[in-house]
Amino acid sequence: MDLSGKKVTVLGAAKSGIAAALLLHSKGAQVMVSELGRISAEAQQSLRASSIPFEDEGHSGRVYDADLCVISPGIPPTAKVVQAMQQRGIAIFSEIEIAALFCRARVVGITGTDGKTTTATLIHRICEADGLLHNYRAFSVGNIGIPFSSMVLEMHPRDVAVVELSSYQLERCVAFRPDIAVITNITPDHLARYEGDMHRYAAAKFRIYQNQGERDTLIYNDDDPLLTAHFAVDSARFPFQIVPFRMDQRAAHGSGRSMVFLDNDRVVFRTVSGEETVVATADFLKESFRGRHNIYNVLAAVAVSKVLGIESGVVRDVLSDFTGVEHRQEFVMTINGSGWINDSKATNLNAMRQALESAPGKVVLIAGGQDKGNDYATIAGLVRTKVTLIVAIGESKEKLVSAFEGVVPVRPAESLQAAVTMARHAVERGESVLFSPGCASFDMFENFEDRGRQFKQCVQQLSSC
Repeated sequence: MDLSGKKVTVLGAAKSGIAAALLLHSKGAQVMVSELGRISAEAQQSLRASSIPFEDEGHSGRVYDADLCVISPGIPPTAKVVQAMQQRGIAIFSEIEIAALFCRARVVGITGTDGKTTTATLIHRICEADGLLHNYRAFSVGNIGIPFSSMVLEMHPRDVAVVELSSYQLERCVAFRPDIAVITNITPDHLARYEGDMHRYAAAKFRIYQNQGERDTLIYNDDDPLLTAHFAVDSARFPFQIVPFRMDQRAAHGSGRSMVFLDNDRVVFRTVSGEETVVATADFLKESFRGRHNIYNVLAAVAVSKVLGIESGVVRDVLSDFTGVEHRQEFVMTINGSGWINDSKATNLNAMRQALESAPGKVVLIAGGQDKGNDYATIAGLVRTKVTLIVAIGESKEKLVSAFEGVVPVRPAESLQAAVTMARHAVERGESVLFSPGCASFDMFENFEDRGRQFKQCVQQLSSC
């Protein structure tokens, strides 16, 4: 796409919007940025430095004087400005799509409901270590926090771009084509965006492979029922190579297909040529990185590594040093014999379930936030056996009280600080306090990172008392 002289409206002035605007401007486009809320002082400074016009606190008619539009992933398709763009026939793209137009590196795209960040982080670190040996660089971009557009011009053909992708980011992708695509799992999440339709949610995720060809590879979780059903039926219709990963060595769908699986606590890579033990679970499972879900994350990362041709010794070295990612079952500290765990990144029930299953001993659970239509009955059995008390916060606290009344004690708290104080008084030696909200953060916090940082600050204040 030749963007020189094209008029481009960028809707949304968060990190990805600003990065896309700067990239487009550098390629000769006439860019205008429009934000419904306030544009930060830092963002305004970046735009002024490049002489990019902008507006905030509302979208004016100027936004429609455009050849194309780049949209923030947070703006829903039902927004009036989006509907008006479509009525005028203005093509709408995601920031990911725009960045990919200029990407010369090999691209590994990771999507799914859970495990994206951990899997992407593992892959990035493995590629970083291998790149030091073989003279290439690895970049970690996308939903993980660094916009693809902000780094893409630094990438060279031998480099690897590890791109974490949300369903929101994939919705507007038309030509985006990763060399390797990974789907970690698909469980209910963000269904309000998709009118309660899991098929629409899954379809957004499946856009990750829509342009892949015979030289490309798709890696997916073959223990996920939705994914297994999707890729098992008429698998010949997919032109790309498929590498499933799973917890056992059942035969892969289709003859001659490579796969990664767990066999007697060993992660094994199988091809038509034979099998290779890549790493043992004892080499990477530890207090700060444990649980069945993290084995799945490792299986996915190993699959990517082997498709890229990375030696198993490099993979083992990285995995043995890996201690997890911030805000995902992150061990904070021990206070009076009880462990405190920050799982702020758990923004859906499946992530909460994984955290409850992995937490040691009985648990005092701090949960709640901006509800996504959660059906708490689906985890009632696990909560009954694992949890001694739920401390409920945020907009969903009344729903939590109602859902778990008669299952376990539930106490509402008006703030995170109050919730931490309640948990400290309730937790027994040998138990854990798990902060796993199972909800979005936007009712009380800027984002899940802000929520997790505030939780850790509250816990650190307890330890100093």
